Amino acid sequence: MAKATKTPIDVDKLTKAQARTELMRLALEIETHNERYYQNDAPTISDSDYDALRLRSDAIEARFPDLVTKESPSQKIGAAPSGRFAKVQHAVPMLSLGNAFSDEDVSDFVDRVRRFLRLDADENPAIVAEPKIDGLSLSLRYEGGELVSAATRGDGFTGEDVTANVRTIKDVPHELKGRQVPSICEVRGEVYMLKQDFLALNKKQMEADDTVFANPRNSAAGSLRQKDVAVTASRPLKFFAYAWGEMSERPSETQHGMLAWMGKAGFIVNPLIELCKSVDAVLAFYRKIGERRASLGYDIDGVVYKIDRLDWQERLGFVSRSPRWAIAHKFAAEQATTVLEKIDIQVGRTGALTPVARLTPVTVGGVVVSNATLHNEDYIKGIGNDGQPIRDGVDIREGDTVVVQRAGDVIPQIVSVVLDKRPKSAKPYKFPQTCPACGSHAVREEDEAVRRCTGALICPAQAVERLKHFVSRLAFDIEGLGEKQIQQFYQDGVVMSPVDIFTLQRRDARAAKKLAEQEGYGETSVRNLFAAIDARRNIELHRLIFALGIRHIGEGNAKLLARHYGTIDAFREAMLAAAKGQHGNGNSSEAYQDLNDIAGIGDIVANAVVEFFAEPRNVKAFDELLREIEVLPAEKPRQSSPVSGKTVVFTGSLTKFTRDEAKAVAERLGAKVAGSVSKKTDYVVAGEDAGSKLTKARELGVTVLSEDDWLQLIEG
Repeated sequence: MAKATKTPIDVDKLTKAQARTELMRLALEIETHNERYYQNDAPTISDSDYDALRLRSDAIEARFPDLVTKESPSQKIGAAPSGRFAKVQHAVPMLSLGNAFSDEDVSDFVDRVRRFLRLDADENPAIVAEPKIDGLSLSLRYEGGELVSAATRGDGFTGEDVTANVRTIKDVPHELKGRQVPSICEVRGEVYMLKQDFLALNKKQMEADDTVFANPRNSAAGSLRQKDVAVTASRPLKFFAYAWGEMSERPSETQHGMLAWMGKAGFIVNPLIELCKSVDAVLAFYRKIGERRASLGYDIDGVVYKIDRLDWQERLGFVSRSPRWAIAHKFAAEQATTVLEKIDIQVGRTGALTPVARLTPVTVGGVVVSNATLHNEDYIKGIGNDGQPIRDGVDIREGDTVVVQRAGDVIPQIVSVVLDKRPKSAKPYKFPQTCPACGSHAVREEDEAVRRCTGALICPAQAVERLKHFVSRLAFDIEGLGEKQIQQFYQDGVVMSPVDIFTLQRRDARAAKKLAEQEGYGETSVRNLFAAIDARRNIELHRLIFALGIRHIGEGNAKLLARHYGTIDAFREAMLAAAKGQHGNGNSSEAYQDLNDIAGIGDIVANAVVEFFAEPRNVKAFDELLREIEVLPAEKPRQSSPVSGKTVVFTGSLTKFTRDEAKAVAERLGAKVAGSVSKKTDYVVAGEDAGSKLTKARELGVTVLSEDDWLQLIEG
């Protein structure tokens, strides 16, 4: 990195004219470095050199305060807005923890660990106990000891890139300290805000007639996700480190050893964390922290327990999306009693029917609660996710007096029914079999607790999300018709269903107010949009099937169906035949059996497709769409090629073809394209700047090909 310019003149020897000139130069230089640092993530000087510039400017301003202006560095924070956040794929998923709500749950957790590891009954695994911070999870990636990116948890696999904002948090080191620093290092923890800082911020927000936050956690999350870096920089955010993701080398082989290393590397580690040697010690820690909860400067909602030995953590592994080696012991939520006045059904954007309890308003934990989740129809009946009775098997009815608590101090839920106050007129609740939003039949798949609307193409509750899916990259991929435009078109009543996209130009020609006259559009942009729509009137069969938004039909299953049926006519005829064979006891039709027998499909996927075509209004909307487009026959994969039956992974920046082109060619040649490298991978095709996938391929001895090698292989 370049060094900052140093001035040879001492501040106390500067004349006012010299000071004015130098302040102007410093302001310009600091602003330039702010833009490189906060917006571009590409600083050209070190942190210490940047600090020297700021110190120099501050010292001159202190001596000549009348030279300070609103453009002075001391009067500004960060840089100009950085724009929308990009997506970041986590190298190691940020998984959630299972929960414990009682001492017995904790004992069961330790017993499960002991059984899994085949430990003796009297052998107690050491456990690290730490306060569970109520904040926003964050993953910090360091390469060569320097911070290169920061991402929120997101869905656990993909998060938001908040690097520029995170660089303004003082608790987050830009460079790691010490000698024992891995070349690649992801440190994870929680962004939070102190209670006193939260109260001060809310007071300031109220005085400015601005947004007032509900709690410190929301305040911290909202502050971190600001588009304007300067806003984040002005908020008193803090960070506790407690976990890690990808590590090229591990500094310690124990959980508490890793925490100690984090402290030495420059992170703030919660000083209340303890290493416990028994279940009794763990529970004692939980009670001690619970007693101190109100006096802590930050919000916590429980205690997290982690097995200390990392080799044991690796052996224990994960179940679903939670580790077997860790659990969160939540604090008991505050409870209150009220009356359930009515049960409403909400239809989610994916068609899930979710019951919601409308309550006589009651205060729970300092928050007025008037609604509570009822999860699903089994929960109303008094049945848990495992099929076992809950609340002693007592069902929930309209008119019941119920006990409400805020689960995890956030989401209100009903935990029990006061039976001796149940009205004689209260009747068992009948869960609807049809969608309240569109009237389509609502189905419940085997082993699923959720009932879903099947009216994918016609349900107004799902319409916007289905339309966004319809025009997405792997579906129709219409240039200029993204999520924002779909949302606006739907609100304006212009595009309400997929076929409306392809009739838009004809309808616009007859409209009193043309689209070109709408805000944000003009003759050129409208002409380009219509051209982009027309360009997609010819669509591959697998893209169309994927675009329909049928549950369980992702890109892979769409291709399986397309290859099997070959043409749109054959696919439509077979699906309608399978739908006609649908009856209460199953489906024995030949068309259904043929669908079910496709390798990789099976009962669940087959039933989802049949349910879609069993809804007459879906078929009507589908047929209307087919009249506007031409569906191209599926291209059959080659039965024999150099890569037929092989598993291929593409990584790095490809220059001779796009990732989608490479994938399409590989699949056409009979190869399977995977997203990650494993022992089953046959080839890794590495472009420029290939990272961890290339490293793993070499570790596993997988054949690595350049783009030229790959082209030579498939052409042969």
